This record gives sequence, C-alpha cells and structure tokens, in this order.
Amino acid sequence: MDQQNIKALTIKQLERWLGDNDIKPYRATQIYKWLYHFNTHSFDSMTDISLSLRQKLAAHFCIISPTITKVQTSVDGSKKYAFCLHDGNYVESVLIPERNHYTLCISSQVGCAQDCRFCLTARQGLIRNLGHDEIVSQVQLVLSDMGQNSSKPLTNIVFMGMGEPLANYDNVKTAIDILISSKYGYQFSTRKITLSTCGIIPNMIKFSQELPVLLAISLNATDNKTRDKLMPINRKYPIEKLLAVCRNYPLRSGRMLTIEYVLIKNINDDIINANRLCHLLRGTRSKINLIPYNAHSLSDFERPDASTIEEFQKTLIKNNYTVIIRQSKGTDISAACGQLFYEMP
Repeated sequence: MDQQNIKALTIKQLERWLGDNDIKPYRATQIYKWLYHFNTHSFDSMTDISLSLRQKLAAHFCIISPTITKVQTSVDGSKKYAFCLHDGNYVESVLIPERNHYTLCISSQVGCAQDCRFCLTARQGLIRNLGHDEIVSQVQLVLSDMGQNSSKPLTNIVFMGMGEPLANYDNVKTAIDILISSKYGYQFSTRKITLSTCGIIPNMIKFSQELPVLLAISLNATDNKTRDKLMPINRKYPIEKLLAVCRNYPLRSGRMLTIEYVLIKNINDDIINANRLCHLLRGTRSKINLIPYNAHSLSDFERPDASTIEEFQKTLIKNNYTVIIRQSKGTDISAACGQLFYEMP
C-alpha cells in the first residue's frame, strides 16, 4: 500500500481521516503539533498518543520533509538555503540578520509564472506550486539549523522568495495558519508575517478577508505602459484597478500596506516618476519600500546611482510619505530580492 505524506494533509483532512477510522478528530491537533511545532520525523515520538494510534498512523502514512542541500553565507551574514523537495525540485530561502532579530524570506512556488522582467526566478517559469508542508518546512529547517543557541530570534517571515504567493493561495493560507497557530504551530505574530504580491486582484480581496497578516504590493512603475513591460500581470490588472483595491483595502488599526518599488536605471527612477508615484498613492494608507535593482546575469537592467535613489526618496518624503530604501543583503551569493534561482546539480 502506498503511504501518503501526513504533512501534506490539512488539519481538516486529517480530522476527517481520523473520524472515518473511528478516532476522535481532536487527535489531529496533537498530531499536527508533533509534525510542526516539534518537527518530529517519527510516529514513535508522539508520546502523548496511544501506541495503537501511532501504529495505525505508521501503517497508512509516512512523514516526508524537504532536506537542506546547500547553505551559502554572505559577507553581510545572510544565509541562502537550498532545499531539495521529494520530487527532486529545489527552492531557496534567505535568512537575513537584522539588528535584534532575524527575518526569513521563504518561497511559495518552484519557479514563477509571472514573468517579471527584473526577476531571475521568472526565467525558470513555473514548475509547480509548493504544498503547505513544503512552505512551512523551510521555516522548520532553518530554525533547526539555527539551533537553540542562536544570538537572536527568528521573528519575521516574508513571502518574498521564489514564486507568487497569491497564485498558490490555498497552500499559502494553510501554511500561514500553521505559522501563527498557538495550538500546533509557531505562534508568529501576524504583524511579523508579510506577503508580497504582484497584484492578483481577486486573491488580494480574498486575502484581506481571510488572512490577518501584512500585505506588500510590488508596483514598480507609475504608468501602465512601463508596468506592462516590466510586469505582464499589469495587462490583466492595470495600475488604476490595483490601486483602487489598495485604497479600499481593510486594514487593522495601526497597519499600512507596503508599496514595493524596484528602482531601475533610466526606466522608472526619475523625478517625474517620483512625483507621479506620490499622486497615485494619495488616499492609500501605505509606506514605500524603494528597492534599488539587484543585477543578475540574465538581465540588461542596471541599478541607479546613489544620488538618483536619494533624490527619488527625498521627493516622496517631501510629499509626506514614509519611505525606506531597502538595503538588499546577500547580493554576493545571489540572495537579494529578484536573484533567487537554483540550478539543479
């Protein structure tokens, strides 16, 4: 009999299986806690579950997780992890050191279908979605690698790695539920998890209704002609429709949307674009992350010089926007924003 990976079941699916086998469905919470909170790889380890249930689980299921196949460390302390999945595909995550904590940038798909021209991951195309278990396993494995003696905690998770999270909505939702769960997960604060999207409007609306974590929108242009070229998704969901959703986005008290803007030399980095961005974002509760373009070998785009970046920021600040220039880390190991691409060995 082929055994199914139990981690690939949602908790509702596990509850149904238990009920169908005359086992109290509440046991699913205990099992999930062992699988995720305790990261166990053996049913025998589930010591608060009866031996007969452990044997039944072992007869029907297996426990499969990705494995870390490569870790690269940047001069700035960032670490890029390559994970091998059960089918031989790979994804990457990046652990980023901050002043008093770590942020982990995780992936939601193998490759990506969105074809953003500035992103190296897009050159792979979409190979497949990650399961919720494969998404959470990136966090599990990095936490395990960090160990208990880490100098600072992992507190922030960003869905900004490989793939478009809202194109893999159900698995991402289940993964976030596990990451924030106090019953069987990791109890990450909803204020410390951010999902970045290229702007899939129907799923943005759904996301606002179903998930309590933060949202970042990858805008990167101030007119449709430029955004069409940079981000093909714009032809389906153009700027005016995207920003209308942003203006009406239901935000919890004290929260803002993050508008991400990749600055590309001679494409979208002049003062005209800065002023137009100010106009576009009026009425939107948002802060702006400026991301100087991170070069890679498969693109002819260039990073603007420092003075251009500074002038762009100053223009936004003069118009009373909160603006951060994101100092990308891990560029020397191709771990910065837009640089993730794992070549199979």
